[in-house]
Amino acid sequence: MGIAEEGVEICRIGEFVMKGEFVAIVEGNGLAQGLRQKGEEAVERGKRGLSGFVGLMQEDSEAGRALVDDEDILAVGLEQHKIGFPVGPVLVPIAVQAITFDLLNGGDKAWGRMPPYWELGWRAAESARSGVFEIGSVGGGFGATTANLRGGLGSASARTGSGHHVGALAVVNAVGTVTIGVRPQFWAGPYEVDAEFGGLGFPTTISADTLDLQMKGGLPPSTTIALVVTDAILTKPQAKRLATMADDGIAKAVRPAHAPMDGDTVFAVSTLARPMTNEQHDLTAIGMAAADCLARAIARGVYEAAAAPAGWAGPPSHREKFPRTSGPQP
Repeated sequence: MGIAEEGVEICRIGEFVMKGEFVAIVEGNGLAQGLRQKGEEAVERGKRGLSGFVGLMQEDSEAGRALVDDEDILAVGLEQHKIGFPVGPVLVPIAVQAITFDLLNGGDKAWGRMPPYWELGWRAAESARSGVFEIGSVGGGFGATTANLRGGLGSASARTGSGHHVGALAVVNAVGTVTIGVRPQFWAGPYEVDAEFGGLGFPTTISADTLDLQMKGGLPPSTTIALVVTDAILTKPQAKRLATMADDGIAKAVRPAHAPMDGDTVFAVSTLARPMTNEQHDLTAIGMAAADCLARAIARGVYEAAAAPAGWAGPPSHREKFPRTSGPQP
C-alpha cells in the first residue's frame, strides 16, 4: 500500500501494488464510474501473471480528467521496479485506475496546467510497502465525504471455514450515508467484529423517517471504490462472481447504494495461493465473507476519519459529530 498527499489542495492518492501471479477482475454497479478503459480492459481480458497497481484517485471533473495520465506514471514506476506481464525478454507494466469526486471539499483546486495527481501517483508508488497501514483520513479516503460525515479509507479481513483468507479495502465517498439516521450507529453494525467501529450496536427499532432518503445536495458524482482479495485459487469467471458478491457489501453498509450519481466499483483479486476443495461451497463462503468484509471496511473508513483539516468545506467527521463513547447505543 502506498500513499501520497498535498495538504493545501486537500487531496491524496492511495495505491496498492501486487507482485507475482494473480487473477483480477472488476465489477461496477454505479452509473457514474470513473474507470480508465484501457486499464479496465487489461484486468478483464488478462490472464494469470498480471502484476500492477490500482490507483484509488480523488478527481472526477473535466478539469481533472487529465489526471488519468498518472496511470501512465504508475506504469513507468512498475517498469522501474521490474513488475509486469512477461512478454519475451520484457515486462509489460499494467496499471488500472478508479476515481472519486472530491472537488467540493475545500482546499486550493486552482492547479493550472499540471494537476498534483501526477506527482502524487509517483510518490505513492515509491512509498508502497507491505504490512500494516493507516486507515481513516489517508490515501484516497483523505478528501472523501458521505452525505452527512467525512468519508475515509477502511479495511477489514476474515477467514472462511475452509481456511481461505479474504480482505477488503474501501475508499468511502458515497452519495448516501453509512450511519443510521441521526444516530452514531452504522448500517454495517450487524457485521462488526471486535468493536472495530466503536461497538455501538444496532438500534432495536428504526423509525420510518430514518429510512427516508439522505444524500449529498445537488448531483455530485460520488463513489465507493473497493478492492477484495482472497488467497483462494480462482478462475476468471470465479473471480467475477467474487466481485459480484463482494459488491453487495456496499449495499449492506451504504444507503442508498449504486445510485445514479455513484460510481461504485469493486476490484477482485485472487493471489492463487490456496486451492478450493469444494468449489461451489468454498466460493460461496468466500463471496459471503468478502461482502461482510467490504461492509465492515466501509464503516471503519468513516469511523476512523480524522477531525477536519484547515480549509475543509465538507461535513464533520464521525468523531466530531459523535464524541467517542464505548458500548452499544440506544
